[in-house]
Amino acid sequence: MMGNPSIDYLGCRLANNQEKSHVIFEDSFMTCLLDHKPFNDGHLLILPKAHIVEIDEFDTEHILAVMNAAKLMTKAVKTLFVPDGVTFSQNGGMFNELTHFHMHIVPRYQEECFGDFYTQIPEYAEKDDTLAATAQKMCRVIQQICL
Repeated sequence: MMGNPSIDYLGCRLANNQEKSHVIFEDSFMTCLLDHKPFNDGHLLILPKAHIVEIDEFDTEHILAVMNAAKLMTKAVKTLFVPDGVTFSQNGGMFNELTHFHMHIVPRYQEECFGDFYTQIPEYAEKDDTLAATAQKMCRVIQQICL
């Protein structure tokens, strides 16, 4: 159900900058931030600022904001990391660990099996300084693309 952000949900707190994260882009509808346990460098999440749990709860304005952000983030990932492809993923229902809609954008490379994204769980989170450096690089690329 679409509604006002709530501090009860980690996804709402992340989307509204009430939780530590590495934000790389945002507007009045959504926030893009780096995944704290990335599958590859540049793995990011797009979260609406409104409390939306499932994709079928979106109104037109919010879904367009998410998809426009997905387009921009894909350009940034392709420019910076030169992947062989990009995977979009969104987990709903009992698989939505944030209880808030979030779309993963993951740069992928030819030697990787698609199933690895779902079966390989990173053993540890990226070091904060590594994520901060990646965030800085991505912010610069995004600014260049938006010029």
